[in-house]
Amino acid sequence: MRVLVAALSVIGLLTAGCGNAPSPGESSSPAPSAAPAPTVDNAGDGGPEGSMTVSYEDATTPDAMAGRDLLQNNQVLEDMADDVNQTLALPYDVSLLGVQCDEANAFWDPTAKTVTICYEDAANSERIFTEAGDPDPAASAINAEWATFFHEVGHMAVTLYDLPVTGREEDVADQLAAYILLTPGDDGKADPESVQSVKDFARVFNASGNADVTDDDMADVHSLDKQRVYNLECWIYGSDPEANGDMVGDGQLPEDRADGCADEWAQLDKAWSTLLDPYFRS
Repeated sequence: MRVLVAALSVIGLLTAGCGNAPSPGESSSPAPSAAPAPTVDNAGDGGPEGSMTVSYEDATTPDAMAGRDLLQNNQVLEDMADDVNQTLALPYDVSLLGVQCDEANAFWDPTAKTVTICYEDAANSERIFTEAGDPDPAASAINAEWATFFHEVGHMAVTLYDLPVTGREEDVADQLAAYILLTPGDDGKADPESVQSVKDFARVFNASGNADVTDDDMADVHSLDKQRVYNLECWIYGSDPEANGDMVGDGQLPEDRADGCADEWAQLDKAWSTLLDPYFRS
């Protein structure tokens, strides 16, 4: 899965032509650093340049060991880091860590310059898809972890490049994950596996619920899980209504929301294309 590479390819064509514990998959990112983002040298003239590296820490609990095995045996973190290193000009080194967290979570730490994927998050996703009767719950869990990773890359990008955001950063990070995974390739179509990653990401949030919404849930920096489900489904549908028409109705995306999803996707696509274009590797 090389999703950022596909996004970069299409953006290049466009610019050439027209100048609580968190719920599963949810991040609890520390507050962004107030320090200005380092200058990114995208021209290869000797400016600062970093890379994303991978490290798997020890696991001792059954959940953590299961999640670590799923990620490590399939080289998931290695593929994620490789995708970033091929496409984004990082101003300094960033570590991608597999860690036992004792909760299902993932987060970007701007002080430590690390993206952490908790082993329990992967294990929890695999359990959700096993209970749902998926024929390959491990593959579905890996799909969801890719979307989780790009959510955290959204937080990372805001910090590294000092990007402006006009809404809650958690919602913006969901947008970045959807943008990267749903952007079409040279053939005008999004990679089916990448689209499925967004769908599986939404399914994890759907399983976690918010059945009994509390004041703390309403005050949280994250949107409610069900809201995130409908946002993700809207962006999937809006990115290609013809291919994803089966998502409307039948207990999924309501028709009233679906009517505006193509425009919603167009706004998201334009915003992230504009924000990230200066930071893609030449």
